[in-house]
Amino acid sequence: MVSNCPTPPEALAIAKTVLASRYPDAAFAFAAGSIMRGEGTWLSDIDLVVIYDHLEAARRESFIVDGVPIEAFVHDPETLAWFVDADVARGCPSILNMVAEGAIIGSAQERAEAVQRDVARRLAEGPPPLAPGRLNVLRYEITDAVDDLRGKRSPSEIMAIGAVLHPRLVELALRGRGRWNGTGKWAPRLLAAADAGLAERFDEAFRALFRSGASDLVMALAEEEMAPHGGRLFDGDCRAASPAWRA
Repeated sequence: MVSNCPTPPEALAIAKTVLASRYPDAAFAFAAGSIMRGEGTWLSDIDLVVIYDHLEAARRESFIVDGVPIEAFVHDPETLAWFVDADVARGCPSILNMVAEGAIIGSAQERAEAVQRDVARRLAEGPPPLAPGRLNVLRYEITDAVDDLRGKRSPSEIMAIGAVLHPRLVELALRGRGRWNGTGKWAPRLLAAADAGLAERFDEAFRALFRSGASDLVMALAEEEMAPHGGRLFDGDCRAASPAWRA
């Protein structure tokens, strides 16, 4: 891994080399990620969505070229469409962002532009409403985590509970506002984009929880976010298993 982050033109040159040498039969590709946006660090990678005319199965590959990590997502139009639909359904547009913002490389420029326009349109439309089943799962799991915090807990237990609670509460906050969800580093970025005050409340509450074990702010935030969706959920929760789930 290199100690200096490549510039966007340098990253684009690397992506073109990778496409030509590793995927010579591909129709086109999209080079994306923080490096391509000019926001990368020496730890960043290049996201490369590679499109063939036909593949037996999609795949994801990780490798290093000239000291730069590459994450390649290799598809044909049908497998790409399946992953786009799956991302939209779960409200977390990972592949959509890569395609919509990616720099097009490869020979089939017009086909790539058509795909990019379609994906950008779906990204701009936003996610579908949070499904009632998923909403109830989030309410139940957030309620359960908050109740765990009410008891006497060791610092390590509080940290573990907070780690479980944070992504679920972020998902409820974002999807409950009709926004796309994101995990990891994207969670605070998306919260800030949705509502700066909300992002500050998340930051303050979870800093207090992880630093000193103070749970009052996190519990209040959870109750506040669940309230518009029916509040806490335990009594009456029921989820039936599939009849096919038998050993």
